[in-house]
Amino acid sequence: MTVADRIDLLDLDLFERGDAHEAFRVLRRESPVHWHPGTDEFRGFWSLTRYADVLFVSRHPELFISSKGITGPGLRDPGRFGAEAGAQPGGVSIITMDPPRHVKMRRLVNRGFTPRAVNAMEPTIRQIATTILDRLGQRTTCDFVLDISSQLPLAVICGLMGLEEQHWPLMFQLTNRTLGSADPEYQVDVAPEERGSVAARMHTANAGRAQMLEFFADMLEQRRKNPGEDLISILLGSEVDGERLEDYDILTFCFLLILAGNETTRNGISGGLWTLCEHPRERARLQADMSLIDSAVDEMLRWTSPLHHMSRRATSDVEVHGQTIKAGDSVLMWYPSANRDEEIFDNPDRFDITRGPNEHLAFGHHEHFCLGAGFAKKEMKVMFEELFRRFPDIQLDGPPERLRSNFINGVKRMPVRLTA
Repeated sequence: MTVADRIDLLDLDLFERGDAHEAFRVLRRESPVHWHPGTDEFRGFWSLTRYADVLFVSRHPELFISSKGITGPGLRDPGRFGAEAGAQPGGVSIITMDPPRHVKMRRLVNRGFTPRAVNAMEPTIRQIATTILDRLGQRTTCDFVLDISSQLPLAVICGLMGLEEQHWPLMFQLTNRTLGSADPEYQVDVAPEERGSVAARMHTANAGRAQMLEFFADMLEQRRKNPGEDLISILLGSEVDGERLEDYDILTFCFLLILAGNETTRNGISGGLWTLCEHPRERARLQADMSLIDSAVDEMLRWTSPLHHMSRRATSDVEVHGQTIKAGDSVLMWYPSANRDEEIFDNPDRFDITRGPNEHLAFGHHEHFCLGAGFAKKEMKVMFEELFRRFPDIQLDGPPERLRSNFINGVKRMPVRLTA
C-alpha cells in the first residue's frame, strides 16, 4: 500500500485539525486522480487534486453532472438513513441542476449579481459593516465569527431577499445545521450517544432543510400579497420557457441563496483574518497600503478556499490524467489542493498579498461558477477596510475552532483581542 492509499479524505479529523494540505501534496505528487474505495456508508469515489483536472471536469458539465449530488461521494444505501437521506439539501436547485435548464434558471437572478449591481451595493455594504463594528462599543475582546464575520454576509443576503432582521438569527442557525451537519455540535436533535454518526449527519441536514423550506413557504405567501423589489418577489414573477416557476423551484432557489450567500463569505472573512494574523509581514504590507486590498482578498481566497470540494457524477467512461473514470463514478474536486498546485502557482505555500496572476478556483469555474462571487469579494474588501480602520491592532486571543467538515472549510469560533 502506497502513502497515497493510506490517505482518507472521508476522515473529518484531518480537516478539523487543519492537516489536509499535507495529504493533498502527497496526492498531487503520487496519485493526482486517486480512487478511494469508500466505506460501509459511502460509495467509492475519485479525488482530483490538480488544477488542470479540476478545470477539465468543471468545463465539461455534459460529462460530469451535478444532478446526482454535489457533496461527497453519495451514500451506498440511502434507505439505511431514512427516506430523505439520498436527497440533496434543498432539493433540485441551480447548484444541483445541469444544462440547459441550469442556464435558464440562473439567468433569472443574474441581474442582481452583476458587477454593476455589486458596485451599487457597496455603500450599503459599508454601512452594514460599520454598524456591526459600532455594536462592539468599548469591548476589548469578542468572537470574530459570531460578532463580526458572520453578520455582514448574513445581513447582505437577507437584505437582498427582503427578510426582516428578526429572521436573521434563524437563518444563521439553519445554515449551520444544514451545511455543518457533520459537526456533532449542530446535531442538536440527535441523542448524545449518536452524534457524529452518518445517520445523525443526515437527520440534521434534512431537519435544517425542512425548517428552511417551511420558513420560505411562508415568505412566498407574504410576497404574493405584498410584492416588493426583493429577490423572492422577482422569482415569483419570473418565467422559464413561458411558464411561471413552480413554488418548489422558488423555495429551493431561496434555500440556496441563503446558504451560499452567507456561509462561504463568512469563512472567507474569518479565514482571511486568521491568515493575516499568522503572516504579520503580509498584514503589515496591507495595512501600510490598503490599495492592495483587492489582490489581498484574492490571495486570502486562494489560501483559505472556503469550500473544500464539489462532487460530480460521470455520465460515460472518460479518461482524466491517465485514469479511466467509469460512467456512474463520483468525482470530487478538491479546491484547496488545486489552489496550491505547484504547476500553476509559483511557490504556492507562500502567502503573498500581491500575487499575480492569481486564477484561483475558490469560487469554482465555468457553468457553476459561484453566482455571488462578486458580492463575496466586495464584502471581504469592505470589511477589512473598515476593520483595520477601526481596530488596526486586532489579534487572535486564543486558538480558532474549525468546523468538523470535509465540505465547508469553516471556522466556528475565533476569539480576538480588539485592542493592543
